[in-house]
Amino acid sequence: QVQLVESGGGLVEAGGSLRLSCAASGRTFSSFHMGWFRQAPGNEREFVAAISWSGGSTDYADSVKGRFTISRDNAKNTVYLQMNSLKPEDTAVYYCAAAKTWRTQPYAYNSWGQGTQVTVSS
Repeated sequence: QVQLVESGGGLVEAGGSLRLSCAASGRTFSSFHMGWFRQAPGNEREFVAAISWSGGSTDYADSVKGRFTISRDNAKNTVYLQMNSLKPEDTAVYYCAAAKTWRTQPYAYNSWGQGTQVTVSS
């Protein structure tokens, strides 16, 4: 397992930007695929973006394609989610997670952060 801590959430106006960070502890961060998920009140936890262990492959939910960018810096044990052109429907708690396989389903992820709140005002 790897321990994950998200940061960078906050309140932003529609059309604005935020950059989320997920700091990982442990020696094996680079061995994990990383994903971002989000969950709004009353909603299921949904996939947002994923990046392979090497950073060479990425995947995005249709709702965020063209607006969000996932990246990672293995030397810093950190994964990022750059969120641009934010919409009120992006409001949710955002979680980063680590997986040993290339999947978008939450059940495939073994380690989770505590989440960081993102609120986009109208």
